[in-house]
Amino acid sequence: MAPPWTTRPATPADVTPIAELRAAVLRPDLSRLGRYDEHRVRQRLRDTYDPDHTTIIETGGVFAGCVAVRPASPPAGECWWLEHFYLATHAQGHGIGTTVLRDILRRGDEAGTPVRLNVLQGSPARRLYARHGFTVETEDPVDVFMLRPPTAGAGAAAASTTA
Repeated sequence: MAPPWTTRPATPADVTPIAELRAAVLRPDLSRLGRYDEHRVRQRLRDTYDPDHTTIIETGGVFAGCVAVRPASPPAGECWWLEHFYLATHAQGHGIGTTVLRDILRRGDEAGTPVRLNVLQGSPARRLYARHGFTVETEDPVDVFMLRPPTAGAGAAAASTTA
């Protein structure tokens, strides 16, 4: 059974717990790729953290994860970048991540906006994203860049119901 969970807007003070969670979640994959660095894994989050585009996930009122959805424009094209999607171990396997991802994709469909992301080579998250319609755009020895176009007609259907 899924623990009760909620979301809230991020604040500047959330950067430290997010950086710590990022280090814990990425450690196995980065270590496997020979790229884990205790300082760098946290600093990269701090350097790009934007609370205006980040949502905090809590279980029982306790920090359990986060996700950032950042609008992007050229050269990536008009899209949303799905970033910093991390769940603590105690929150994994209960459908929380799937529910959060489905909501983001539903909003992208309604807006007619593609969603892009990148995952580390060999990460189990790649299978999750593939199940939700993401396909590989490019990849290198470390990263896999994926795209999910909006579902055909979803934006038009949303627009016709509001007209």
